[in-house]
Amino acid sequence: MAKRVLVVDDSASVRQVQGFVLGGAGYEGVEAVDGKDALAKLAGGAVHLVLTDLNMPNLDGLGLIRAVRASAAHRLTPHRGPSSGRASQADLQS
Repeated sequence: MAKRVLVVDDSASVRQVQGFVLGGAGYEGVEAVDGKDALAKLAGGAVHLVLTDLNMPNLDGLGLIRAVRASAAHRLTPHRGPSSGRASQADLQS
């Protein structure tokens, strides 16, 4: 069974590329269009990693990371945002 990676980005092309790369590496990519959609997908089943954009409508990446950390079911799920962006280290650690 392939490990599931949740790809969260409001850009369809980014989700498509990341899904293609993940699939080629043997992972199952699950797509979400924003943080709210990601939380709904998390409620529907476990994932092994969350890859998220930071700037998205409805619920941004930082809000998503905070919600994942606050969830008993997913608080240990690793997550990763982009390596560039406007979030400070303090934002990511809160």
